[in-house]
Amino acid sequence: MEITFEMAEKLGLKKDEFEKIVEILGRVPNFTELSAYSVMWSEHCSYKNSIKWLKTLPREGSRLLVKAGDENAGLMDIGDGLGVVFKIESHNHPSAIEPFQGAATGVGGIHRDIFTMGARPIATLNSLRFGNIENEKTQHLLSGVVSGIGHYGNCFGVPTVGGEIYFEECYHTNPLVNAMSAGVVRLGETVSATATGKGNPVFIAGSATGKDGMGGAAFASADITESSAEDLPAVQVGDPFQEKKLLEACIEVIATGAVVGMQDMGAAGIICSTAETSAKGGVGMKIHLENVPTRQSNMKAWELLLSESQERMLLTVEKGREKDVIEIFEKWDLPCKQIGEVTDGEMLRFYMNDELEAEIPAESLVLGGGAPVYEREYRQPKYFEKIKAFDASKIPVPENIKWVAEKLISLPSIASKKWIYEQYDSMVGTANLNTNAPSDASVVAVKGTKKALALTTDCNSLYVFADPFIGCMIAVSEAARNIVCSGGLPLGVTNCLNFGNPYDPEVYYQFVESIKGMSKACLKFDTPVTGGNVSFYNQSPSGPVYPTPVIGMVGLLEDFENKMTLYFKNEGDVIYLLGKNIEDLNCSEYLHKVCKEEYSPAPYFNLEEEFRLHETVSSLIRNKMIVSAHDISEGGLFVTLAESAFSNDLGFTVNQQKKEIRKDAYWFGEAQGRVVVTISAEKVNEFEGTLGIPFEKLGTVTAGEITVDGENWGNISDWKMKYDNAIGNYLKTGL
Repeated sequence: MEITFEMAEKLGLKKDEFEKIVEILGRVPNFTELSAYSVMWSEHCSYKNSIKWLKTLPREGSRLLVKAGDENAGLMDIGDGLGVVFKIESHNHPSAIEPFQGAATGVGGIHRDIFTMGARPIATLNSLRFGNIENEKTQHLLSGVVSGIGHYGNCFGVPTVGGEIYFEECYHTNPLVNAMSAGVVRLGETVSATATGKGNPVFIAGSATGKDGMGGAAFASADITESSAEDLPAVQVGDPFQEKKLLEACIEVIATGAVVGMQDMGAAGIICSTAETSAKGGVGMKIHLENVPTRQSNMKAWELLLSESQERMLLTVEKGREKDVIEIFEKWDLPCKQIGEVTDGEMLRFYMNDELEAEIPAESLVLGGGAPVYEREYRQPKYFEKIKAFDASKIPVPENIKWVAEKLISLPSIASKKWIYEQYDSMVGTANLNTNAPSDASVVAVKGTKKALALTTDCNSLYVFADPFIGCMIAVSEAARNIVCSGGLPLGVTNCLNFGNPYDPEVYYQFVESIKGMSKACLKFDTPVTGGNVSFYNQSPSGPVYPTPVIGMVGLLEDFENKMTLYFKNEGDVIYLLGKNIEDLNCSEYLHKVCKEEYSPAPYFNLEEEFRLHETVSSLIRNKMIVSAHDISEGGLFVTLAESAFSNDLGFTVNQQKKEIRKDAYWFGEAQGRVVVTISAEKVNEFEGTLGIPFEKLGTVTAGEITVDGENWGNISDWKMKYDNAIGNYLKTGL
């Protein structure tokens, strides 16, 4: 078969990339080699359009044990000889085509990144974006994704403890499905994804290899179009029960000390796992593909290399310890077969029945090695002109504030998500501390200790759309604020950067400015970026999605008894607003969904004020001055008060303190850096005397009635019914 540039182009490679491959090999590649480069140099694997800017993110920290890119996931010290391993990744394109398996295998893949390092996963979170919920296609995608997440997580036996979901028209064709996993490991018992030692055997373990997921990495590096459904073979098929066995076998085999290196097979399958482990160890490999266990007959060499079949692991084993490894996988009824050995040099050689099918330098395939790195043009988007032209004074102040509050509490992005999380097993493992006592972040106990992890995923993509620099700082700040309000200390960040086509200068501007904003905020909060995922090409013929740099953050509670919850506790407790309160309607759900204004600046934000707020809230929790804390986010002050009231069916009497602020901005504005707290009445004087930041005394907690500015708004039970049942008003097909 004659290999031409036209063939390379069909595989997603550009002319200069094809020429570079020829230069690296010193010859024209054969089809198997070309296929290997096409997936390894895809955006999904090589980060060729993002690595320049990713390297500018903060990657140092006192508790950081593994830097971004060094291993499959980040590792941070949580004390007492323990570490937390965590990461977030996307499975957007597969979920757009086959939502159940797309989401399910996203969950499976992120868990493998955790236990590949020797950590046992203890919690899962997600971040989801869909189109208009009243649209039948959205309901189909939503139902499939939620079912897929629930199915895989519930069967695998790791609780889904938190997440977020938004509905915006721009995600209609291209939903976003981001999954985060966190695990705990004893330091010194981790394993690296590195192959070393000439002659050490290389094994594949786990599920047999099939043709599902073929070319998935390349599929994830292209726009979604009307013909994308034809790429269904690029969607993997998951088996959570097989992965559960794989988890237990891997944890057990690591403990033997026989494993030199281990790498899960996610994107790009065998070619990726062999290339990455070899390049990291500065070695080569000789692989015999006919030894790969398969579930389909007559698979070709390139199919075996590129298949993304799930629940598989590549292990480099100490020579002479093969039996120890095989016996453990046999015990767990999992295929485990030697497929090659480590060699000197850096060359990967793949054979099929003793015939050499591909010969490629490992370093040339990987990120940071020979894979191309680009600097893309970027410019400020034209729609910024509409944002700059926004004039809040032209928005009339509504006469009926209560009516607005009822509309907001029923919006699908704000209303109760119980219709989602009730499909997830949040209690398996019995470590979730939020089941009956919700906090702003999910809090999960570290068993055998008094410690707990605080976990959250956050990003308001409308804020980022309005101002990528400020919007991404807000995403980091809200994540940190949620952890602080739960009693935790923010430790580190993993990110999932969801953007449109990087070749569009306006999209790339959003990406670059988001990275700059993330860097500034992470430095301020001392939360280094431990790794994550870049997902470009999230767009359809109608245009890109909102820029959505999702922040996954992990925090630490040294003693879970110090956990702070978000809900009101007692009738008569006093309600305070902490933080600077200004008139600001910008990018609020009220402005966006009720007033139908799509273009407005990002909400008020000041990083220094935010940091001081976090310090104050942390101090109040340590000194046991407050009994609840809930940050102000979507829906503004009223929604925060309502959410604080729901858990105990308590009401509140509150009054606008700053009369100079227009009513709608006061109750529904989303200016950042604000938290609602409650205290016992007898602590008022002591409490106010300790505060070194702006605050307002809003009112008191009541037995159930809601009174706003002297007007009775009814009983909390009626509002809770609206909040809990709102989703039913939008559904046509049922979920």
